[in-house]
Amino acid sequence: MLSFETINELTLKVTCTGNDVLFTKAGAFIAGDSAGCKNYKFEKLLLGPQNNLGQAALGSLIRRVTGENLPLMKVTMSGDSVTYYANFGQHVLIYKLGMGEMISVESENILAFTQDCKYDVRFIGCGVLSQKGLATSTLTGNGGNAYVAILSDGNPIVLSNVQSRNTISVDPDAVICWIGQGACDPQVKADISWKNFIGQASGESYAFEWSGSQPVSVIVQPSERRGGISVRMD
Repeated sequence: MLSFETINELTLKVTCTGNDVLFTKAGAFIAGDSAGCKNYKFEKLLLGPQNNLGQAALGSLIRRVTGENLPLMKVTMSGDSVTYYANFGQHVLIYKLGMGEMISVESENILAFTQDCKYDVRFIGCGVLSQKGLATSTLTGNGGNAYVAILSDGNPIVLSNVQSRNTISVDPDAVICWIGQGACDPQVKADISWKNFIGQASGESYAFEWSGSQPVSVIVQPSERRGGISVRMD
């Protein structure tokens, strides 16, 4: 059995009791501690984490086509151990998914997840306007030990309308993930006018929006990815 915790906000600590399997971003391992001989090994996944070869191959193809490709590493643990994972000093957040609960996350922000998470890539149909779009990686709770560790460029903020039922609007290039029951896909809201074509755009011409009828929690990092389109006339 595996458990996740963060060390100094920048490192994921994974404690294994017995035998288990972990999936992580390739190359994310930084240290380990086990009684006696080293009892964990690493294997790069050529296709995906699915047990079915056909599903793994199809998933790999979809990830490459949609730009959601994630170089994954399988860590096989054969006994009690503690291992540590990090990625270029990025902040690490941990979430434990309930049964059937889904997290939609940008592939580059995935650090690690347990085998009780069902990994998939799903089309959301709102690309074009942002680097984040068309498809998103999803992890769904499929057992009692569905841990996910995600990465953030800086300390993130969490917005939720589960209680308030407010409308949430965020910049797609700053979104890390959103969490809810089912897909909870956002609507893309564009605000493009003639000013965009003469270089007078505000820089915030599009947004992801969730209405009050979509109970969701959204995690946003204080850093924007370079992406989107530039529409202007000099």
